Amino acid sequence: MTLKEAVNPPSEKIKGKILLVEDDEGMRFFLSEALAKEGYFFQAAKSGEEALKLFSKKAFDLVILDYNLPGMNGIETFSKIKDKAPDMVVILITAFGSKDLAIEAMEQGVFDYFNKPLEIGELRVVIRRGLERAFMQREVYQLRSQLEEGFGFGRILGKSKAIHDVIERVRKVADSDVSVLIRGESGSGKEMVAQALSAHSKRNKGPFIKVNCAAVPQELMEAEFFGYEKGAFTGAHKQKLGKFELANGGTLFLDEIGDMPLVTQMKILRVIQESELERVGGEVSIPVEFRLITATHRDLEKAVAEGEFREDLFYRLNVVSITLPPLRSRKEDIPILMQHFLGLYNEKFKKNLKGFSSEAMESLVRYSWPGNVRELENIIQRCIVLSSDKTMENKELLEVYPLLSGSIKEVPVSASLQDKLENLVSDVEEKLILEGLNEENWKRQETADRLGISRKSLHNKMKKYGLGSD
Repeated sequence: MTLKEAVNPPSEKIKGKILLVEDDEGMRFFLSEALAKEGYFFQAAKSGEEALKLFSKKAFDLVILDYNLPGMNGIETFSKIKDKAPDMVVILITAFGSKDLAIEAMEQGVFDYFNKPLEIGELRVVIRRGLERAFMQREVYQLRSQLEEGFGFGRILGKSKAIHDVIERVRKVADSDVSVLIRGESGSGKEMVAQALSAHSKRNKGPFIKVNCAAVPQELMEAEFFGYEKGAFTGAHKQKLGKFELANGGTLFLDEIGDMPLVTQMKILRVIQESELERVGGEVSIPVEFRLITATHRDLEKAVAEGEFREDLFYRLNVVSITLPPLRSRKEDIPILMQHFLGLYNEKFKKNLKGFSSEAMESLVRYSWPGNVRELENIIQRCIVLSSDKTMENKELLEVYPLLSGSIKEVPVSASLQDKLENLVSDVEEKLILEGLNEENWKRQETADRLGISRKSLHNKMKKYGLGSD
């Protein structure tokens, strides 16, 4: 798949496999004729029991289900179908115009609901919409699988060398029990790395407890980490377990550890060294045993030198260090991340944003991404919620997220003719390089060959225009 196809997947003619469940012979014939005329593959059943037998043998994309069936009614049949395929798209048809029945059906997850007599034109539209939903769900599942297998590890996604190195390091240390310090700018995905380390460790059956140290007020830190006994202080009406105790047997993730005050650092160090703690107001030592993962956006070596972070704690935490690159230094990963978020949030918000035009993609690639992957995820959510179900053009993108306008180069009015010419040449050259990278799926040797330049020259020009780096 090329980059262009990844961002703007080609449309395809909607043809699906439909299961028709209708006991009335005349209506079954009428609907069968309509489905055949549209070119759909379908099979018909006369009862819920017969439908379930067919459903267990073959895969269907959509079910048209009559409510008034012999034996199990339509709602009961739908419930059993849902047990086998929770996301199956089902259209319910009934001769009974009951408002309560319609509400019940929609609450249970029926895609749409029709009363007899049917308006066949309207039903055709709903069938097509239902199949689009089914195919979109399937594409999302397939994409997730491909991303997991080809471009990531857990939820760490990308194909750049920088992110590949991170994934390899995570693989190497996940199964050990050493402390890991994850470094990187805010929004770069440090929590994703911590979750991947936990999920692929020997402790993956145990709890994964996370705490944002920057979000806990200093006066509440001891109670948050160590827990407290009933009556330990005013308002302590019952015993509460702290995060360390809750993480026993699993993984404790302390995010933004660099923002922890020195007095708390000392107490944390004691727990790490002795593998035991005392609750606030308690007198009994409680053994705890967990894997510790920490993360920070701060320069901890500098903090140690300035006396803001304990050196002994730093060495306890920094047994293995993993540094996440900022998104601006791995721009070839942007299309992969975008496609992942498109699938995720199209499904969540019941939308179908198809992708982004090449001009919109240029704006996204040129942008400096101060908020990293979190900012990209936020933009994709905004686009899906605020846009129509189509390809997003650059003008619409800039309306949704005006900050991206800074990634569009403008030549000052006062610039000389020579300056204007140089800027024009640079813009054309950058656009040609970006188009070449898109067409060759960001494979650099192939792109260099396509452009008729050396790989080294391509590397230098990519560096010049901020299009990713080795």
